[in-house]
Amino acid sequence: MNYTDLTILALFIFLYCVISGRADRTPINGALVYTLFGLAFGAWGLGLLSFEVDSENLRTIAELTLALVLFSDAAKSDLKVLRQTIAVPRRLLLIGLPLTIALGILSGVFLFPHLSFFEVAVLAIMLAPTDAALGKAVVSNPVVPAYIRQGLNAESGLNDGICVPILYVFLALATGQTTTEASGGLALKLVLEELGIGVLVGVGLTALLTTILRAAAHRGWIIDTWQQLPVITMALSCFAAAQWLGGSGFIAAFSGGLLFGRLAQAEKNELLIAAEGTGEVLALLTWVAFGAGVVSKALPQLNWEVVLYAIMSLTVIRIVPVYLCLAGTGANLREKMFIGWFGPRGLASIVFGVIVMDQHLPGNDTLTLTVTVTILLSVIAHGITANPFATRLGRDDAPSGGAAP
Repeated sequence: MNYTDLTILALFIFLYCVISGRADRTPINGALVYTLFGLAFGAWGLGLLSFEVDSENLRTIAELTLALVLFSDAAKSDLKVLRQTIAVPRRLLLIGLPLTIALGILSGVFLFPHLSFFEVAVLAIMLAPTDAALGKAVVSNPVVPAYIRQGLNAESGLNDGICVPILYVFLALATGQTTTEASGGLALKLVLEELGIGVLVGVGLTALLTTILRAAAHRGWIIDTWQQLPVITMALSCFAAAQWLGGSGFIAAFSGGLLFGRLAQAEKNELLIAAEGTGEVLALLTWVAFGAGVVSKALPQLNWEVVLYAIMSLTVIRIVPVYLCLAGTGANLREKMFIGWFGPRGLASIVFGVIVMDQHLPGNDTLTLTVTVTILLSVIAHGITANPFATRLGRDDAPSGGAAP
């Protein structure tokens, strides 16, 4: 990054800061603004911003952003509501997620006949997890019924961690590193490791660090300058330690955040401010880099198959499984469609895309292009509709109070 890039980014961040409150009340905000800014000022647009991040650095920024978002969102979760309405996230994860992957594979087989079956499966898995950061406008909006907010938050917090081992299994099959016969055992091993280590690290490390933090605060050892940093380091420690030990850092961050919210109920809102702010800055850098360095390269390569798959991924492939899996929960048609629509694709898919790129599969170009276009359409479509759709749902559900199933 040169001084020109730094100047442009610093001024952009400043300007967005001063209008952030106003922007949050409009359909044009957050990731949509950041991505469009990167696209407009990058090589595809004015060419004033040469800010580009290589794949490994983009993956790191996206992972750290997602870890902070997962931890802070989980910490703010209402565990009482979540326990009462656990049927929604449980069905979304155990039924809806596999159905989404299966429907994504079926659609990919027809649209991309030049890809192998395992490459199509990799594509479907990359685009299956929803993004907690892009969905924040919905899960933090009090007009949305509580059970929907908590359900979508729990789903986005856990589905990327669940998808990681499945992705690695199909990558191993696509690259010939394992056989179909051995894939079942490999999948079970990876799932148990990712989930088990992730939960143990997240819960164990958060319990230890929260105990130390509260003891230090009780003795007055923490000065004002440093009191906002412990939560940031706690979230990143959970993520990094789990990844280091072979588990899912995303599961660790989410489970750690849930426990922190429970242990530090009185202080959590004040302590989470810096973590949320840091997450926003990292998200801004991620989406600017995505717009300037990824989207600008993808647009000239567009074809109808990629665009059609991207649209289907955000609509039919997501909404139909959600509608089916929520049968019998008490959710009405409007609520099912709302939950189905707000399955944005973002940071997790970026991370998965970088992982797949490093494998140099024969269909890499198609996979990367499809993931990029899907994320871009999601940023636009979900960014524009989040506030209006949430307001409309809240107004329509007001007479019944939006009762949880």
